[in-house]
Amino acid sequence: MSDPVLITGVGKRAGLHLARAFIERGTPVIGTYRSERPALDELSRAGAELHHCDFYDDPQIDLLCRNVSSNHPSLRAIIHNASDWLAEDGSIPPAQIMRRMIQVHVTAPYRINLALEPQLLGCKAPHADIIHIGDYVSSRGSAKHIAYAASKAAQDNLTLSFSARLAPRVKVNSIAPALLAFNEHDDAAYREKAKKKSLMQREGGLDELVSAVDYLMQSGYITGRVLPLDGGRHLQVA
Repeated sequence: MSDPVLITGVGKRAGLHLARAFIERGTPVIGTYRSERPALDELSRAGAELHHCDFYDDPQIDLLCRNVSSNHPSLRAIIHNASDWLAEDGSIPPAQIMRRMIQVHVTAPYRINLALEPQLLGCKAPHADIIHIGDYVSSRGSAKHIAYAASKAAQDNLTLSFSARLAPRVKVNSIAPALLAFNEHDDAAYREKAKKKSLMQREGGLDELVSAVDYLMQSGYITGRVLPLDGGRHLQVA
């Protein structure tokens, strides 16, 4: 059996879609989740090993790393998908917003990468992978989500440092998506406005993310890079 893939934040949307894709191929999946969701039962029945872990809580991160390292001598990949999205709208003090964004997008991946380094180096495949799921705004900033954008930029910097640290046995890359999939509650006006921000004028779809992950994991050469997944948004005139 192949080495497992650790995916953080598998309860919904991108993380859930990635977990399903790997399970369908017969790749063992270790998943983390913060909140109970119906889809978790589906993943568990399909054979996923699930760990409750609130990345805002350092002891829970420590416990996750101990459990994974004690149960798995090797890992094929770590995909850092867990995320939060807080706006500077006055509902939460700015200092708290920044702490929370850095904790989830930087501190947690940093600690997990270091703790599970031996498992990645022990991968049976020719190489292992770390993939940080970032965001288009990491290179552009955001007027409404300042701390979020800054934390995603810091996450991209983790990619640079860990790629240098772990080469050549482990490749480390980021994916920077823009619009992949709308939320169910997004209204028609918002959807039309969002689609017009890119040259492709549509949602990318979660299968595009799976394809990007596959591309990076199948490559034996790409490391230390941020892969845009934005539908040409960088060329669209506002």
